[in-house]
Amino acid sequence: MWRRTYLLLVLIRLWFALSPSYLHPDENFQGPEVIAGQIFSYPVQHTWEFTSDNPIRSVFPLWPVYGLPMLLLRWLWVGNGQDGDIPPIAVFWTLRCLMFLISFVLEDWALHEQISSTRHRRVAVLLVASSYVTWTFQTHTFSNSIETLAVLWSLVLIERIMDHRASVLSSVVLGMVAVFGFFNRVTFPAFLLIPGLRLIPHFLNKPFSLAALVLAALATSLIAIALDTAFYTPGPITWSRLITKPVITPLNNLRYNSSPENLALHGLHPWYQHLVANLPQLIGPAVLLLFSRPFVSLRLYSAISGIAVLSFVKHQEARFLLPTVPLILSSLQLPKNSTALRMWTAAWVIFNLFFGVLMGTYHQGGVVPGQVFMSKQPDATNAIWWKTYPPPIWLLNGKNGVLTTRDVMGIKGEALLEQLTELATCDAPADRRNTEYLKEKNGTYLIAPASAAWLDPYLPNKGLQGLRFREVWRYRNHLNLDDMDFGDDGVWNTLSRVIGRRGLVAWRVTKSCGL
Repeated sequence: MWRRTYLLLVLIRLWFALSPSYLHPDENFQGPEVIAGQIFSYPVQHTWEFTSDNPIRSVFPLWPVYGLPMLLLRWLWVGNGQDGDIPPIAVFWTLRCLMFLISFVLEDWALHEQISSTRHRRVAVLLVASSYVTWTFQTHTFSNSIETLAVLWSLVLIERIMDHRASVLSSVVLGMVAVFGFFNRVTFPAFLLIPGLRLIPHFLNKPFSLAALVLAALATSLIAIALDTAFYTPGPITWSRLITKPVITPLNNLRYNSSPENLALHGLHPWYQHLVANLPQLIGPAVLLLFSRPFVSLRLYSAISGIAVLSFVKHQEARFLLPTVPLILSSLQLPKNSTALRMWTAAWVIFNLFFGVLMGTYHQGGVVPGQVFMSKQPDATNAIWWKTYPPPIWLLNGKNGVLTTRDVMGIKGEALLEQLTELATCDAPADRRNTEYLKEKNGTYLIAPASAAWLDPYLPNKGLQGLRFREVWRYRNHLNLDDMDFGDDGVWNTLSRVIGRRGLVAWRVTKSCGL
């Protein structure tokens, strides 16, 4: 029964990994988009983290996680006699499958390594495998998802060192993983603060293990700094440049995030945001067990230290706590009373099914298919995306040279009409016949949620005056949760509009230009 349940949960994880939901722009713009531009020469869009004078994102962890699979895919593609470049969507799905595999293998394996009791291990693995966070966030290309794996395996290595199991080798690997985790996300050390203290007696007794850890960390740091410096330096890199002006992205990141003015640009939160809002959002009913039936472990200490340190940072997003999810879920004891157990299990299943479908299927689910659609429109020269997340530019399959993508997520409807009026191409009789418009040289497209009711008065226009909107594509599995206007429309009307009119639509926009 346990094995069948676990297999079912693995298949659910795979199903969500192969769903095109879009949880946050960072899953594209802070990882795959950067490396895809390097390997496949796709035209890409680098965000401010990579283009500022003091860049705060390292490319060092991106190469082993995304670069090596892309290089392998390119080798296999060419080796099988395929002509032309690899379609970006094939790279996209390859990375999703990769994230599923490393989540399934490395995350679950780390739990098996750390939990000796067979009964407790089965409960822990099932809880983690049945979490919607595992189904969705861990199968997407987030730096937070990679951080989760780095934290789990750091704890495995710490326990191996404490148990004197090949402590020197484990110390070397821990030094490498720690640097990797730190360059991936500067929040990584927060989760090792308390567990790391337990290594002090061991290193006092075995200084050679400490020396091995330090040397491995230094060597890995030098490689990371060299890669970052080469990436951010125009032209060939020299030893002089590397020594005198190295690019140390974690330090730049720490400096940036230590400024309240910078954090205010991304949103400020109270110190208790993680504890009272973000953590319940991630683990739901498990919060009750965390405070009533915790199982004291190194993993629980790691979660506590991570939450405590991150609570001092004023900008707090739920995904920052992703490493705490397997740490906490593997440190819980289920209720002993059978009635309480059934009630809690029902609440756990309902919570994760709801958020799994919401986040794994519908959340901005049309953006990736919409961008693939735009890459196939031969006439497309302008695309305006309204009320959606920024579309990943690298999925345009090199069409960036002729297609200008404008992300105007938050502008007012009147400003949108002004842009459309300026960019819309002239209407022609061919525009009204099937797909003849695709033969034209220029075309302007608007991609927006079907729930964008502000557009309704303009869509039926068939006259000569004003803009005309021709619907050319629609994707049903799309919800725009950022368009909740409860203040003006009320709760019921807002939910009816956003859920009842779910979907993402592409219109080809034209206007009358006279004779």
